[in-house]
Amino acid sequence: MGEMQVPADAYYGAQTARAAENFPISDLRFNRQFISALGLIKSAAAEVNHKLGLLDDKKKLLIQRSAQEVIDGKLDSQFVVDIFQTGSGTSTNMNVNEVIASRANEMATGQRGGKEPIHPNDHVNMEQSSNDVIPTAMHVAAAMAIKESLVPALEHLAGTLEKKAKQLDDIVKIGRTHLQDATPIRLGQELSGYAAQAALGVMRAQKAINALRELPLGGTAVGTGINSHPDFAKQAIEVIAQKSGVEFVEAKNHFEAQAAKDAIVEASGQLKTIAVSLSKIANDIRWLASGPRCGIGEISIPATQPGSSIMPGKVNPVMSEMMLMVAAQVIGNDATITFAGGGLGSTFELNVMMPVMAYNILQSIELLARAARVFADRTAAGIEANRQRCEELVEQSLAMCTSLAPKIGYDKAADIAKESFKTGKTIRQIAQERKLMSDADLNKILDPKRMTQPQADVIGSGGG
Repeated sequence: MGEMQVPADAYYGAQTARAAENFPISDLRFNRQFISALGLIKSAAAEVNHKLGLLDDKKKLLIQRSAQEVIDGKLDSQFVVDIFQTGSGTSTNMNVNEVIASRANEMATGQRGGKEPIHPNDHVNMEQSSNDVIPTAMHVAAAMAIKESLVPALEHLAGTLEKKAKQLDDIVKIGRTHLQDATPIRLGQELSGYAAQAALGVMRAQKAINALRELPLGGTAVGTGINSHPDFAKQAIEVIAQKSGVEFVEAKNHFEAQAAKDAIVEASGQLKTIAVSLSKIANDIRWLASGPRCGIGEISIPATQPGSSIMPGKVNPVMSEMMLMVAAQVIGNDATITFAGGGLGSTFELNVMMPVMAYNILQSIELLARAARVFADRTAAGIEANRQRCEELVEQSLAMCTSLAPKIGYDKAADIAKESFKTGKTIRQIAQERKLMSDADLNKILDPKRMTQPQADVIGSGGG
């Protein structure tokens, strides 16, 4: 293929330089978690290859010392290959092989580069193929990112919303269905629903980790394990599991694990569901806080920055807007992952759209984790109730007639609602004018707080 010019100060070699030249497509590169996962895989492989008698003490130590620098992020500038590259990720696998070998050789000889004493293919890539290393790195990076970043962020959001729900549980407000007035609900009940969504997001994130537990390492080129020791995969994966804190196991079927990327698609689907949940929470909160005078205005949220370059004093729900954009991005990422995981990406023994799948799922995890934590701290924690506004809207609502229906019948209650709408009077005022019952009974039935929970005496003389 001809000679390649490699910068003198680079740790990567000719294969990486050729890939960088071949794929000047975008400014997208693999993120920190993915590069770290590759370093972990190479370190685990060196440890097991030494144990199996295939690497001597010196080579094992050199590879592991160099791989640790990859894990720690000290060599991140050397990973220069575009996301849009060979679909197997071979260019990136060789990028890490060359960097580790070059740095190891520098440690041994004082000169970076070369293939002595550590060869990028023969030693760093021993018993591996890009076809099992890259999908393994996808699973390891995603599972670790979910465990270390997303789960704690969602737990934090759920806890923040639950605390706020308890704090504001005495506030009664109007419920809404179909964007129309419905029966009253306590603000704490409404917020508890959001807290439950965030908590269920934690469960879904755990399901995503579980989907990623099986690792393809050991299948080498097409899943047969050619050029690998029978014990290599199991032992290397045990090392990865121990060092990552995630209970990874060897894939039950290496042909499925390399030919298909269903586990990544499944995990991305859980992330998409979390994104949908967070968009619901953020959207509701921005609407409840709309105004401050001409909107719903039942709650207030913290002011974080000026909202307009032309309207003085305007403050916008920017954290909710941020969350909605994150949700849109994650949903779009899931569409890309679904497409890449399907028939055009997975053909016969290998998926050939793995780099873009890896990039998108890791971006989704990072975005959701950061957005959930920021939203918890800068919006959810600062929610306050406008008690007077909540009380006014409840009293004015036509849906107050709902609690009358079991006592006076549906048709009579509907007639009161129609008159209320026509005249502008409240349900209470009309019921009092018609002398349907004593004021004491009416006040009991139209007690908004009483309407926020089941009642044993709900059915009365009017039928239901």
